[in-house]
Amino acid sequence: MRIAVTTPNGNVGHHLTRMLVRAGIRPLLLTRHPEQIAEELLPHVDVARADSQKADEVVAATRGVDAIYWVDPSVMSDDPLADYARATDALVRAVVENGIGRVVFQSSVGAEMRHGAGEIDGLAATEVALDALDIDVTHLRCGYFFSNLLLDPESLKAGRLTTVLPLDAPMAWVAPRDIAEVAGLTLLNREWSGHRVQAVHGPEDLSWSQVAEILTQELLRDVAVERIADDEMRQGLLDAGMPDAMAGAVLGMSTGLRDGFVPEQKRTVVTTTPTGLRGWVREELTDEAVRS
Repeated sequence: MRIAVTTPNGNVGHHLTRMLVRAGIRPLLLTRHPEQIAEELLPHVDVARADSQKADEVVAATRGVDAIYWVDPSVMSDDPLADYARATDALVRAVVENGIGRVVFQSSVGAEMRHGAGEIDGLAATEVALDALDIDVTHLRCGYFFSNLLLDPESLKAGRLTTVLPLDAPMAWVAPRDIAEVAGLTLLNREWSGHRVQAVHGPEDLSWSQVAEILTQELLRDVAVERIADDEMRQGLLDAGMPDAMAGAVLGMSTGLRDGFVPEQKRTVVTTTPTGLRGWVREELTDEAVRS
């Protein structure tokens, strides 16, 4: 089976690539920057230069592919939803023109809303487009990545986290490696067919207050979380250099899921993955700039 992987150096993709190699698969890695693929991987993978927003490149790179792990890459943009739409078009064209029969798509909790959740709306549109095709597709509705804590390492180092969400509201948090494991097993499992949704919820729902407590205990210094106003969060994103539409789309991922949202997929043994936040902190937050 010929399997293609997009964003192979991403939070999930770099784990998935190595898992497939260990399983005896020689994956095809689609990337804008082939020179950034780890040298140790090169004897075990094939690499194709392809921008996920350029349909011609994706179609050319995926000829002969049987299955693909697809990520709509989030990039700094003046119109992020238009970027998602271009990525969706590239994927659909590749699937149709190359006869790719199986897709595992990295989506998000909240995509079931279809509208009103900021950047997640772009993922929802990809789900809808794939479900219109006569292929086998699994949408991985993932919880909040542990690795998002590293998006602002200076704030983490200073011991101050901010959110627009209620501090005591639990939600699904998940390790990217666990998403990769589910993705890899789904790609290799030939028993499923049709259109599926597979939630990936991590081991337990956590509130922001619980996350701050775990970080305090594991980093051996105080980490506090503060709920701030939507406008303050948006201004912070703008001050960090984010274009206006991008800031709104990022903010919308939180505000859209804030009031009364209940995930379509309930937490079960099927959706629960093993890596806890404590273990992830011990393995991943080793950089002295974060821990000191």
